[in-house]
Amino acid sequence: MSELFGNEPFWVVALKALLVFVFLMVYTLFNIWFERRVVARMQHRVGPNVHGPFGLLQSLADGVKLALKEDIVVKAADKVVYIAAPIIATIPAFMAWAVIPFGPEVKIPFTDTVTPLQLTDLPVGVLYILAVTSIGIYGIVLAGWASGSIYALLGGMRSSAQMISYEVAMGLAFVPVFIYAGSMSTSAIVAAQSDTWFFLPLFPSFVIYLIAMVGETNRAPFDLPEAEGELVGGFRTEYSSLKFALFFLAEYVNMVTVSALATTLFLGGWRAPFGISQVWEGANSGYWPVLWFFLKTLAFIFFFVWLRGTLPRMRYDQFMTFGWKRLIPISLIWIIAVAFIRKLDREGMIDRDVLLWFAGAAGLLILLTSFWPTKKEPEPEPEPEFDAFAGGYPVPPPARTQVSGAPSGARGATPTMPGQQTSDKKAGDRV
Repeated sequence: MSELFGNEPFWVVALKALLVFVFLMVYTLFNIWFERRVVARMQHRVGPNVHGPFGLLQSLADGVKLALKEDIVVKAADKVVYIAAPIIATIPAFMAWAVIPFGPEVKIPFTDTVTPLQLTDLPVGVLYILAVTSIGIYGIVLAGWASGSIYALLGGMRSSAQMISYEVAMGLAFVPVFIYAGSMSTSAIVAAQSDTWFFLPLFPSFVIYLIAMVGETNRAPFDLPEAEGELVGGFRTEYSSLKFALFFLAEYVNMVTVSALATTLFLGGWRAPFGISQVWEGANSGYWPVLWFFLKTLAFIFFFVWLRGTLPRMRYDQFMTFGWKRLIPISLIWIIAVAFIRKLDREGMIDRDVLLWFAGAAGLLILLTSFWPTKKEPEPEPEPEFDAFAGGYPVPPPARTQVSGAPSGARGATPTMPGQQTSDKKAGDRV
């Protein structure tokens, strides 16, 4: 951890906080445009291309339009909580970036001040991110409760259950990283990946985190809290105008946050990709690492968009079963294996190359078992058709038997002989 943290002038801290805020706002506008363009490409459409060069100003135009729409507050809403919910959901998404490192120590232009490209750092920086991002779920739950709508309430409850299950898997995916880096500080974890990025020896943890981060951000195919086909719009059903825009902003900032965290923990953080630093000595100095960090996070954003344009939405019971019965047990088994292998590695009882091959084989095995086809159950044999006139006279069919040619509502009805009238018809004739 740099000695400059906590000893910098106030104007330096304020400047970095402002730059982080501006970066996230601009990145959000870019991600909305990027998602619409990529999905349009997948679906053989054009996408936004009118406002600004390549349509880059379309997101800004949509944001201004959304903020200027009429703000409607439903009559059954608890107004204080109804207004506070989107704010509670948005603020933690920005607070998590306080410990994300963008680059090494640099010199601020036009000054002699040297500062790390990170707002601050903590010995438990990753735990701080988990704690802060978990607060954002309160905004979603309170929005569902305060809206006075059953659909919104169900969406909020779904989101809380989803966060609990996939937050556990996400936290367990971090434990092997802590074991390898020997620290929970984000800057120390980046420094520990100077030789090998952690996604190679900890590939199963990387895959588990990828799945958990999609579930954590309520993105497709795990966008069950706002499932339009079931809950109209979920927890956002009764929101409009600027309050709806705040939920929209929180979702996209959370996408960038989990992408930045994945970059920091598994892809070397702000370090240059493989091969560039060996050819170019200045690739990991100055402001160039900000470019590598941006490109790595953009790769995860493309992963989010790719999933949305490819996979259908899961059923809620399938989603929860996958989290509790697959991800969490696999994470626990992998933590035990990593701790055992790390112990052997430190005592010199195992070769590092063997360790890498073992990690790769374990990750490949997990992927193969995930896509292994399940055994098909034999189809039930069709029941034989009941013939009411088999014995020469009509008999009532047994229970749960449909008479051939009878309407669906006439199960178990006694058939009549040709020319025979029912009692109702006879009664009508007598009348």
